[in-house]
Amino acid sequence: MKQVHVEPTQQVWKDPRAIALLMAATLTVMANATISPALAGLEEMFKDDPNVLWLSRLLVSTPSLTVIICAPLAGVIADRYGRRALLLVGVLLFAVTGSAGLFLPDLTSMLVSRLGLGVAVAMVMTAQTALIGDYFTGDQRSSLMGLQTSARNFGGFLFISMAGVLAVNSPRLPFAIYGLALLMVPFLWRYISEPARHAGGARKTANAENDGAAAWVLLLGALAVLQMLTNMIFFLMPTQLPFFLDAQGYDSASMTGAALGALMLSGGTAALLYGRIKVRVGYSGAFTLAYGFMAVGLMLLTLQRTWGVFLGTAAMGAGYALAMPNFPAMALQVAPSSRRGMAGGVLTSSVFLGQFLSVFVSIPLIAAVGFAGTFQIVAIALMCMALVGLLVFIWRSVRKATTAFVRLEN
Repeated sequence: MKQVHVEPTQQVWKDPRAIALLMAATLTVMANATISPALAGLEEMFKDDPNVLWLSRLLVSTPSLTVIICAPLAGVIADRYGRRALLLVGVLLFAVTGSAGLFLPDLTSMLVSRLGLGVAVAMVMTAQTALIGDYFTGDQRSSLMGLQTSARNFGGFLFISMAGVLAVNSPRLPFAIYGLALLMVPFLWRYISEPARHAGGARKTANAENDGAAAWVLLLGALAVLQMLTNMIFFLMPTQLPFFLDAQGYDSASMTGAALGALMLSGGTAALLYGRIKVRVGYSGAFTLAYGFMAVGLMLLTLQRTWGVFLGTAAMGAGYALAMPNFPAMALQVAPSSRRGMAGGVLTSSVFLGQFLSVFVSIPLIAAVGFAGTFQIVAIALMCMALVGLLVFIWRSVRKATTAFVRLEN
């Protein structure tokens, strides 16, 4: 495979490797949320199934189960045997298992195919995260993290909007969108090459990095837990929004597609600004803004107005887009280069663990206090998280100012 050489000063979005990885990033949101506009229709199509209430909702979150299990294993494989093959096989498997819902006869068989889709997502996301760490450093890496989130959101806007239109005609048609992954394979094959690996040098580098970041495993664990909680909250949108809108008397398929489209569009726009925001306010400031926006978004949804739906989902999308680049950027900063695959696998598992648990937490909570009560409770929790981020930001700013003053005095 021919190695692609790029000048160090070249802007990251002009690097064909970055473009290829951004294309792969769009598969993440396609994996689960694409069929959200079809959920109400699938529930109606299979209404004779006694478990239709749970099965229809689990179609969205089921891939998360196998991602949780397989992503750490994919990380080990990526570190030991390489990233490129893992990425290519994952994309091919993604297209096959994702589009299977077009012809499978019932919800149970659809759930089985979604388990296979989760294996594919684990392979793609883990390899992609490791490759970003291998190919890029410093400002280029941070910039690509924001672009990655933006690509996922703009890709989600396109895919979910398409799904909303297709679901009006048949709840099966949105599954066809997964086949688009096949169009990415030639580009990935051409531009994604296996990073050079020198075992002796890698071990020395890993030891040096471990000396500088002895607590990297604990830091990675903390990041994974926070990322899990963030995704658990955010996943209220694709799993519960269709049913919330249906309860409000809207056309669930078309309104869900439009609302989630607004969410993805605002998220993609906010992610483009992530690099500039992070430079100005740091990770803690980005978290503060992110959780603040998400809290406001949920409160707007409780107003139960059409404009509140669109503004609320847009705020949720912007907040989520500002939070998510922080996690891989911080993880790749602390993890040794020889463990980037494992770091990517752990973070991938945490994303989908949050998505999977979201259904089991939200359904009983909604049954107890309703949609509005659930959104209010979660909004309060988000405000508390934003407050913690603000306190950390203030503490770091004061410490920085104090250090600067002491140096000036000396």
